[in-house]
Amino acid sequence: MSTEAGVEKQAIGWREWVELPDLHLGKIKAKIDTGARSSSIHAFDIEPFEKDGEQWVRFAIHPQQHSDDEVVQCEAPIKDYRSITDSGGHKTMRYIIETPFKIGNDTFLAELSLFNRSNMLFRMLVGRTALKGRYLVDPARSYCLSTAPTQDVPHGTKESNK
Repeated sequence: MSTEAGVEKQAIGWREWVELPDLHLGKIKAKIDTGARSSSIHAFDIEPFEKDGEQWVRFAIHPQQHSDDEVVQCEAPIKDYRSITDSGGHKTMRYIIETPFKIGNDTFLAELSLFNRSNMLFRMLVGRTALKGRYLVDPARSYCLSTAPTQDVPHGTKESNK
């Protein structure tokens, strides 16, 4: 652990298992990416809608790396719709939600952009904004705070997580 301004920070690896409890997802393998400002998750069939007078978004997720077999349906309030620049300099408009992230024993609120990452190695990126003030990234280590899910625990339901 390290301290900055009296706050202890834990070491986190360059990849960790992340849970998104409000989306009823199990653990998702995520890349801890200090080069990315924002966090992002692989989402498709993204549809905005109104619920109780508020703007929400419905989307589907393939939570398992290298597999499109499992589909989890999710819904969340929209926090923003903004332009995000990817690592190649391309700008896309993306829906942003705010949801709890759970890494190891730590749970905290963070923004998450919804984007089709089907051609990317990791289904989820955790960016600098979510990491700031919480962790120090050790690029030589993996899974410092988290463990792999057990094989018999499904990621939510295949119907709908509301």
